[in-house]
Amino acid sequence: MKIERNTVVTLAYRVTDPDGELIDPGERPIVYLHGGYDDIFPRIEQALQGKETGDSVQIKLQPAEAFGEYDADLVQIEPRSSFPEILEVGMQFEGALPGADDDDFIVYRVTQILDDKVMLDGNHPLAGTALVFSCTVSDVRPATADEIAHGHVHGEGGHSH
Repeated sequence: MKIERNTVVTLAYRVTDPDGELIDPGERPIVYLHGGYDDIFPRIEQALQGKETGDSVQIKLQPAEAFGEYDADLVQIEPRSSFPEILEVGMQFEGALPGADDDDFIVYRVTQILDDKVMLDGNHPLAGTALVFSCTVSDVRPATADEIAHGHVHGEGGHSH
């Protein structure tokens, strides 16, 4: 079966940076609903269109095609007193997006803790990084009516309700 709109695709994959440094070994396969449901980066979906089980592709994604360019405006320095007593680098907090409505929140990661200040970064950890996505199609099947209606995969490797 060919990959086309409203098929469920299973991929064995790995992600590296352009120098070959491993970013994601792909320990678990990706299972997604193909056809513009935003379950996978659009460039990858385009490259997989028409492929079949056993086919392999390698796609180099520029930062804007993956996790976005690094935005220095998403780095914030806040008073240490605004945080819980137990605080570690890598912890995440939800916060307002600078200059946005009160309803727009993003996740900030603690990147540095100083005596009286905490540095937070709202960028995705891979923002600004080009990625090389290599994959092999493990399985292609028709999506169920429920999967199409909900816009995502159900069951094995997918989402359950």
